[in-house]
Amino acid sequence: QQTLRLTRKIFRKTRQMASIHHHHHHHHCQSSIVHRLLPAPKPCSLSSISNPPSLQKLRIRCESENSSNWTAIDCDFSKINPIPIIPPTTSVPLPMAPAIVEPSKHSKKVCLFYCPETQALAEGVAAQSDSIELRSITWGTFADGFPNLFIPNAHGIRGKHVAFLASFSSPSVIFEQLSVIYALPKLFVASFTLVIPFFPTGTSERMEEEGDIATAFTLARILSNIPISRGGPTSLVVFDIHALQERFYFGDNILPCFVSGIPLLKKRL
Repeated sequence: QQTLRLTRKIFRKTRQMASIHHHHHHHHCQSSIVHRLLPAPKPCSLSSISNPPSLQKLRIRCESENSSNWTAIDCDFSKINPIPIIPPTTSVPLPMAPAIVEPSKHSKKVCLFYCPETQALAEGVAAQSDSIELRSITWGTFADGFPNLFIPNAHGIRGKHVAFLASFSSPSVIFEQLSVIYALPKLFVASFTLVIPFFPTGTSERMEEEGDIATAFTLARILSNIPISRGGPTSLVVFDIHALQERFYFGDNILPCFVSGIPLLKKRL
């Protein structure tokens, strides 16, 4: 009997120690779970065992830090609603910019100056648009023949877009017009545009032999020195220039724009 009682006592003690060890091991496992991707021991992962897109059960595999044994736990999430990632179609759409931009009610006003030779042309251009305001210049000469020029109401063009309709029909009129062209951008204008219907030296753009002077390059350099206005470099509009490569004769202080009047001539004919 003593042997039987001793055996039972040892058996109970063994069961108690096994229970304590199992509880301690289970608690340590819960406190230091390392989630893993199936099947290799990598950082933790959740793997669905149900058919998508419904989420029914998840299997979590974990291991303790001091053990290589896997523990599988099946959890039922059938009663848990998943977190919506894509909003429902009934949500309010975001405001979008209109595809068509309405034109501004206030068009850009341009103060158009002209020389005596282009007065009739400037008046015809101004009659085509209400956005063009004609401005005159007093053209005179001194007793020695040099120009005596004056811009009336020069303060009135500050902050406005200014254009000059030039005519380089002969060398005698180029200097006086250049004097006005150089003065207008300095009057604190918003931008300055120079329109030359005819580029007189356009046909002299190359050298046939040593000693030839390409006067097209000379006139281009003169126009390239027009002062920069408040809005930036001068815009130069030239009609029917002789050669397109003359664009590279101009410097960086002027922006040449070559256009053609041939389509208008063909339409008139």
